[in-house]
Amino acid sequence: MISIVLPARNEAASLADLLPAVLAQAPGAEVIVVDDGSTDETAAIARAAGARVISHPYPKGNGAAVKTGARAASGEIIVFMDADGQHRPADIPRLLAKLDEGYDMAVGARTFADHAGAHRGFANALFNRFASWMVNHRIEDLTSGFRAVRADCFRRFLYLLPNSFSYPTTCTMSFFRAGLGVAYVPVGMPPRVGKSHLRPLRDGIRFLLIIVKIGTLYSPLKLFLPVSLAFFLTGLGHYAYTYLTAGRFTNMSALMFTAAILTFLIGIVSEQI
Repeated sequence: MISIVLPARNEAASLADLLPAVLAQAPGAEVIVVDDGSTDETAAIARAAGARVISHPYPKGNGAAVKTGARAASGEIIVFMDADGQHRPADIPRLLAKLDEGYDMAVGARTFADHAGAHRGFANALFNRFASWMVNHRIEDLTSGFRAVRADCFRRFLYLLPNSFSYPTTCTMSFFRAGLGVAYVPVGMPPRVGKSHLRPLRDGIRFLLIIVKIGTLYSPLKLFLPVSLAFFLTGLGHYAYTYLTAGRFTNMSALMFTAAILTFLIGIVSEQI
């Protein structure tokens, strides 16, 4: 059985057209709309279209709605998609086909032109490269919320997922670091219906911190080793300068070398833990 989970907050304008299209692409699927404290007719429209509605009493966040839907879903496969009309139901069979090939998660990957503005495209490209380095796998779209997953695999990481918009970042990196199969499917995404709840600066910083957190959780030396090397090279450069100009080894150089050793040792201990 397939469950399709749509986190929604004030998405009444798009759900009226989106839900019939979803049901047409996946007949017999369980469709769950998680109403994240909406103040419009989101819940009523979803029920009228035949979806199962789970309502939060107040807005908890996109990630919290995803976790609610994942816990309630009865299907062996869960498809997550936005309720704002950006994700096309016609692409659902393409994601499911990747799972049939043996992958554990299939992600709908956007092109640069599909991002809401060039600034988001550049930011996402930067996050993709940084996260790819942290997990040693190529990540084509770190923040796409359009994905199909095996329910048992996804639920293993529920405790790691944040309540905000950055759940795809945590999910993607966790799957890669756990050795699960991840595939990317190129998809086009039309402009969303209504106003986005995403705040680029605040959520961009949150994405970056999550990349560091998950990378540190699964591969600490990926973070600690470069920092240790930076301390060492700074100390070495400072020592070279003071030796050539004053013939001295200064306290600052000693501090940098000590910081390099301590940071490296902390990384070693973290790796063992």
